[in-house]
Amino acid sequence: MLLRSFARAVALGRRHHGVGAGVAGGSRGLLTESHCKGPTEPPLLELTTGAHLAETVREHGDSLAVISSHQNSRLTYSSLHTQSTSLAHGLKNLGVQRGDRVAVSLGNSIEFALATYAIFKLGAVLVPLNPSFNTAQVASALNHLSTTHLLIGLETNLPWKLPRSNSELLRELVPGCESVGAAASELVSSLRRVVVVDNTKTRGGGDRFKSFSKFPDVLEDGKGKAHLAEEGMGVDDIVNIQFTSGTTSMPKAACLTHRSILNNGKSIGDRMLLTNKDVICCPPPLFHCFGSVLGYMASATHASCIVFPAECFDAKATLHAVQQEKCTALYGVPTMFTAELELLASGEVEQKGFEHLRTGIAAGSSIPKELMKKLHRKLNLTELTICYGMTETSPVSAMTTTDDPLEKRVDSVGRLLPHVEAKVVSTTDRTKILPIGKRGELAVSGYLLQKGYWNDPIRTAEVMTKDENGNLWMHTGDEAEMDESGYIKITGRLGDLIIRGGENIHPLEIENCLLAHPKIVESSVVGLKDERYGEVVAAFVRKEGGLTTNEVRGWVREKLSHHLVPKYVFWVDVYPKTASGKIQKFLLQEMGAELVVKGEGL
Repeated sequence: MLLRSFARAVALGRRHHGVGAGVAGGSRGLLTESHCKGPTEPPLLELTTGAHLAETVREHGDSLAVISSHQNSRLTYSSLHTQSTSLAHGLKNLGVQRGDRVAVSLGNSIEFALATYAIFKLGAVLVPLNPSFNTAQVASALNHLSTTHLLIGLETNLPWKLPRSNSELLRELVPGCESVGAAASELVSSLRRVVVVDNTKTRGGGDRFKSFSKFPDVLEDGKGKAHLAEEGMGVDDIVNIQFTSGTTSMPKAACLTHRSILNNGKSIGDRMLLTNKDVICCPPPLFHCFGSVLGYMASATHASCIVFPAECFDAKATLHAVQQEKCTALYGVPTMFTAELELLASGEVEQKGFEHLRTGIAAGSSIPKELMKKLHRKLNLTELTICYGMTETSPVSAMTTTDDPLEKRVDSVGRLLPHVEAKVVSTTDRTKILPIGKRGELAVSGYLLQKGYWNDPIRTAEVMTKDENGNLWMHTGDEAEMDESGYIKITGRLGDLIIRGGENIHPLEIENCLLAHPKIVESSVVGLKDERYGEVVAAFVRKEGGLTTNEVRGWVREKLSHHLVPKYVFWVDVYPKTASGKIQKFLLQEMGAELVVKGEGL
């Protein structure tokens, strides 16, 4: 059942991907409306994540599963299976039961890798938390899910910042934590136990928290015990609750299942042609779907090896890990790749040791064409794939292949994964499917849909609706168009659309134009309110070398039409981002409005 030769065989099926049923007659061929289905082969895996790991161990037990470069630690699939079982028993002894929500606030590490499978094997629910959360955010998340247990690092490591001690957070969360014996949390009544991970690199400090358990002790407590039985556990059980990233609104808690994350990872790895010989460098965080599903589940379903360069994104550590571990794949969002390319351009990291790279994933936000071309040239990522999805769809629904034509890999997000259906509908009438090439809202259906937002039926009903045939659809909020071959092009977030004097402006078009300028490193475009036009274009630009506002406007005016020229140009050194690397445009809009009042940007 595992993937000895299957990944290569997938290449044959991939070539027909997404050209599926032209829904009107059911025959294969070119689409006549923006509605298509992905392939029906291979069949879905009907296994829990724990059962699948056990299968992998039988065939690839001696293969490396996880390398944590910053910890100088490695796990084979056999040791991952054995140690995660030990941890599961240790957590069970601390009272974790089937269905309990167990929060994990850690960076990319061996401990997080083990905890993931330990929680899955118990039939509990993994709740990854952003380690940068403050006390109020942690308490809010734990209370929303009535979380019973928390695994947390003594420190939080954040990109480009010094480590943050979590001592004060822990004291605020559990005031009696420095006394012997179990201590109740005044902020989170459901919280029963806290397990601390000493990630301080010898600075220590965990001994003062006498009421907390220590990760090594919990692991040791379950050592040598038999693998857990799965009676009563189903593939449709909720196993992972992911908080949405909150780039445009308040985060929501998306409920994902064994079937959805396991099969999504499997399909992603198939598209990349992963095998047990591949080594995947994964700087995106495990607390986000990018790291956990595109990274961990995609590697695990193909017996590949995943590499964690650092707890949080570190461009230099990432490039060094690629060089040292002879990685064949590299993941990232555009801002990560940009930072890595800057190190190579400056000579801070030597331009060698990347010859083993062939593939990877660029996701998280739209990928500018110029960036894709640079990655091909500088990092040998000639088979780089593009993924599109959202947390609520486990997360990937569409993806390019390693041999798609270059123009499709830079101008689309590919075609649908197997067992996924999608349509482009009118933004004013969700029952109306649009013709090929027309822009509307993308809706997705299939096994990958979330079970809903935890304890939030109102917001669930806003985005998940049934059609006249009873099929459930997730309305993505993304504006998209579909071509006759089933390739999907994301043209922007519906909420990001700029309407200037009645004309629709798509920020991505301007961002691509700006990035092609030799002195512009990064750009993000938003709409700002304007008395005359309603909205106008504002560009936030990160540059290298001398560049004036008028030169930026002149560049856009030369390449694009006049109404796309930014009225405002703001120079920035850093962008407000989510922890997964997405630029938070709503914060740029707030910043832009304040700067306009000060008379800046013109």
